[in-house]
Amino acid sequence: MKPLEKFKKFLGWRNAPKPHITLNDEFYGHLAPFRLPFILTVFVMLIGTIGYMTIDGFSLMDAIFQTGITFTTVGFGEIAPISNMGRIFTISLIIFGFVLFSISIGIIAEVVKRGEFQKTVKERKMLYEIARLKHHFVVCYHNDFTIQVTRQLRENHIPFVVVDPREDMEEVAKKHHYPYFVSAEPHTEAGILKSHLSSAKGMITLADNVADNIATIASARLYETEIGRVRKFLIIANAKNNEDEQKLVKLGANKVVTATKLMAQRINAMAARPDMENLLQEFLYKKDTPLDMEEAKVSKTSWLALQKIKSARLRDIANVTIIGIRQKDKQFIPMPKGDTIIMPQSKLLLIGTSEGITKAKKVIRKKQKPEELKYV
Repeated sequence: MKPLEKFKKFLGWRNAPKPHITLNDEFYGHLAPFRLPFILTVFVMLIGTIGYMTIDGFSLMDAIFQTGITFTTVGFGEIAPISNMGRIFTISLIIFGFVLFSISIGIIAEVVKRGEFQKTVKERKMLYEIARLKHHFVVCYHNDFTIQVTRQLRENHIPFVVVDPREDMEEVAKKHHYPYFVSAEPHTEAGILKSHLSSAKGMITLADNVADNIATIASARLYETEIGRVRKFLIIANAKNNEDEQKLVKLGANKVVTATKLMAQRINAMAARPDMENLLQEFLYKKDTPLDMEEAKVSKTSWLALQKIKSARLRDIANVTIIGIRQKDKQFIPMPKGDTIIMPQSKLLLIGTSEGITKAKKVIRKKQKPEELKYV
């Protein structure tokens, strides 16, 4: 390890993550018009320095200083007596300086007028901010579904990036409070890299037509294979009918939501159990509530594998209750008893506070029996 890296590690410094696409080429491309004024400035300074040293015998530093104050027309005057030939040379420098200044102002005005430079600077800043995100969701395509979904994500404090090819994404993002956005096709390489999908938890694609959803899901799965990601992306999509739903599932979507089916299920739930539906809406569908419900997977190496439920003591150490077990073969055991054996690779359905569930998951992931169980 290099000494500088050791020093950074000692101080706890970390290198800021960089986006996959930095737009450096575009950024420096916008600066290309300034090359000519810069080269001419250096050339005039060189000619002026040589001229004062040759004509009036100035020292190197005096010649550079005299050239600088003359070329920029600051009006300091002569730092040493100058001959008539030197004064003619000085007038020439002043004229060249004025012409060069006028050209530079014209170039700056043209660059600012086009607005491409400012646009690139803003996009570059946005890409660096997106690169700092971890376990975020990439939400594809802006529409009415996206507005509602992102509203819930904000309320649950889940980071997200909205990706849409429309050119007015900046105005759309301001209107609908998208903190991070990318103007690109979600299924393209640019869309995937700019949204920093590699560090995302998953993708939510909400296109108005199934073809765009198909292209986005296929691209995400191919990118997943390309980067060798161990944990697969969680991909959620919308569909208009059951046929489209089946297609998206076969292509790799983990969850597909059909608006008509979802609406029918919610209406039936409200009609059959209105009080229970209100309870779920109030406590389980929101993040910052006293009650939460999640699944926790029991790995093969977990200390809890092949143990009885009562051995976990999750209620004592985390105030969490196991209300169901989903076995590896998809069989679901509701309200299991304390003597029920927890099989490897099964999933425990936990209910409790968000903090308690987080603590319970840490306990379940441990390979050895936790120390705190000795005191409960």
